[in-house]
Amino acid sequence: MFSDIRGLNVWTYARMLTVVVLALCSIHSGYGQTCTEGFVYDRRARVCVDIDECRMVPDACRGDMQCVNQNGGYLCIPRGLYSQPTYPRGGEGGGGGAGRSQATYPDTSLGFPEPDPYPLQPPPAPPVAPSYPVVSRSAPCLLGYTLAEDGTCHDMDECETDSHQCNPTQVCINTAGGYTCSCTEGYWLVGGQCQDIDECRYGYCQQLCANVPGSYSCSCNPGFLLNPDSRTCQDVDECEDNPCAHGCFNTYGSYMCSCEEGFELASDGTTCNDLDECGFSEFLCQHRCVNTPGSFQCHCPAGYYLYEDGRSCEDINECETGNNTCTTAQVCFNFQGGYTCLDLLKCDPPYVELSDNQCMCSAENPACRDRPFTILYRHMDLSSGRSVPADIFQMQATTRYPGAFYIFQIKGPGNEGREFYMRQTSNVSATLVLSRPIKGPRELVLDLEMVTVNNVINFRGSSIIRLTIYVSEHPY
Repeated sequence: MFSDIRGLNVWTYARMLTVVVLALCSIHSGYGQTCTEGFVYDRRARVCVDIDECRMVPDACRGDMQCVNQNGGYLCIPRGLYSQPTYPRGGEGGGGGAGRSQATYPDTSLGFPEPDPYPLQPPPAPPVAPSYPVVSRSAPCLLGYTLAEDGTCHDMDECETDSHQCNPTQVCINTAGGYTCSCTEGYWLVGGQCQDIDECRYGYCQQLCANVPGSYSCSCNPGFLLNPDSRTCQDVDECEDNPCAHGCFNTYGSYMCSCEEGFELASDGTTCNDLDECGFSEFLCQHRCVNTPGSFQCHCPAGYYLYEDGRSCEDINECETGNNTCTTAQVCFNFQGGYTCLDLLKCDPPYVELSDNQCMCSAENPACRDRPFTILYRHMDLSSGRSVPADIFQMQATTRYPGAFYIFQIKGPGNEGREFYMRQTSNVSATLVLSRPIKGPRELVLDLEMVTVNNVINFRGSSIIRLTIYVSEHPY
């Protein structure tokens, strides 16, 4: 980068002339010869010749600076101070500028010779190197140097003396005979100005990037931690801090909470709320459902126990378990959800006991003439709300007479609501049918009468089954 000197008076120009010397870095000519920077190999002359930068470099010097070609480089000198050099001529003095003719600009006709792969002419003599311009006859040192007490020329540090022309955005770097304007790290030169490099545009950061003047700052998304390289991010295992009430599953950049069976994740995503399983369905338990943390329990009413499935209720047979209050003189009868103690059968006159559960009224007894011949006592249980129609009891004639037929009917006050009717299934049998649902607990007594009619012998008689029905409180 070459300095651009503007806006100074001529004497300041004279003090601040910058010698721009290209680095003597070796380059290859392509033909096996090596020339230093600022020279090119002339194949015809077979020598390295100077490159005229004033012709080859666009805008080598800016403003009112005059470009002067040098052997291996060039100078930018204010036009007002420029003393035009002359090329030495035979017989016209020598050295120090004596015997100069009228001012002429340095010959810049030397360019880049085109290589000739098939030379036919002998190589010409090397060109005459141009002389260095002289700013002032009184200046003992070249521009960019200052005369020391010992009479030698020392490099002038324009950066230290603040005599450089770098703009405030640039950094001055001293060179031999001049200086260079550069930019600090994080900036680049654009149009003569140091402008900040936006590192964020070039993916310097793995995730989040914030550009700052001359630098940048990386950060990470939530759930990530910045690595020691200050650029990349690593996942944070949030589960190590136990953020979840129950289970935790780490994910890339986040985590997920899970709940144990019987719980559901709350809206905050971390805590767990108990599920009310009992509210899902009224059929979860056969009788009553009680919610518990993470689960539920089924309960059965008195007289029942919880079945093995944990939901159904089974009747407790208090008569078998002995968990009843019946005396030895009573008979324990179990029904769904309870039991009853039956006293021993006592037949009311004119009936006499025929067996443990049957009373008979003899035909020879005149008091029995219009009464049923026998009364058989039976007991049964019935679930509350049982579906209808339902066959619940069957009766039939045990003794058959030739020419007789049988009539079955319900007699007595136990069927006021007409919940039952008799359906004759054969000539000698009939079935008691439940036609309307009955809600318990309730105790019903039905007299099921079987009338025997024999027109051959002109006989008509009847027998009764006195059926006691215990309707349970619950439908199971």
